[in-house]
Amino acid sequence: MQFASDNWAGAHPEIAANIARHAGGFAPANGDGPLDADVADTFGALFETDPSVHYVGTGTAGNALALSATSVPGGVVFAHSEAHVRVDECGAPEFYTPGLKIEAVDGPLGRFDPEALERRIAHVAAGGLNAGQPQAVSVSQLTEAGTVYTPGQIAAIAKVAHAHGLPVHMDGSRFANALVALGCSPAEMTWKAGVDLVSFGATKNGCFCAEALVIFDSARARHMDQLRKRSGQLFSKARFVSAQFEAYFAEDRWLDLARHANRMGAAVARAVEEAPGFRLAWRPDANEVFAIAPTRAVEALADNGARFSPWQPPRAEAGLVGADERMIRFVASFATAPADVEALAEALKAIG
Repeated sequence: MQFASDNWAGAHPEIAANIARHAGGFAPANGDGPLDADVADTFGALFETDPSVHYVGTGTAGNALALSATSVPGGVVFAHSEAHVRVDECGAPEFYTPGLKIEAVDGPLGRFDPEALERRIAHVAAGGLNAGQPQAVSVSQLTEAGTVYTPGQIAAIAKVAHAHGLPVHMDGSRFANALVALGCSPAEMTWKAGVDLVSFGATKNGCFCAEALVIFDSARARHMDQLRKRSGQLFSKARFVSAQFEAYFAEDRWLDLARHANRMGAAVARAVEEAPGFRLAWRPDANEVFAIAPTRAVEALADNGARFSPWQPPRAEAGLVGADERMIRFVASFATAPADVEALAEALKAIG
């Protein structure tokens, strides 16, 4: 009953096999080989444009380098108060930039709206020189609450950001899960809605270690090769990242894997709803399910072998959790089997 994180899942067999297929022989280093060029073309076809694509080793690196590409002296980035770039990167965005500050924008269920963003930008602007310079806006897709921004919501946020001359970054650690939940195209969810840079994650969805910074604004990509090299994120044998992406995108595998994870997430949500003593914190949009239960029930579930993550209630949802209750998170993955969900459902019912 492994539901702690989609990071716990291994790699899809076809992705593993494709690395082996490209393991022999020689190829130009640093992403200059024919396979690297083919995968860059695939990114272009998927996004219906010609983006600049830069591999990195982790989502943290992708987010930090994306924000470094938008850097201004004394820069202030606007992100949700629960956003990964703000609370889960151990200061990496600040480390990679000259004095970056991340300003919290509040909103329910992991999302903020254009009005809230406008207020926070105005607040910083009113502080003048001492407050720093607005630098960028970052949205998480999925959010830290497992919810999605629709293309229309992204476009409305981008309209505010661009009116202030600010680029929009998308933290897409679960990009595919959000995409299939929305039923739109990669272009519609990103640059057509006003997004300038995307931290494109694939590791959570079946790859070993495949993350990419996808930049639609060519001006933002101008120094990315140097920034990536300086940060230690330039892979000499980049063909092994390309090999992962090649198999990931082949025959829409990446979308099929995300659809499966989302279906399993929906099944977990039904199991929580049917379990006495457990309740959903909110309706999930994709593969992350947040639940609330008495402390004793949560402890019993762990004792029975279920693996999940204790979760600090988001600031906007703190009132949902009672004095003797806990919030927990279940995450389904491409590797989650229906039998895993059935076992979890039985464990939940047994506790109740």
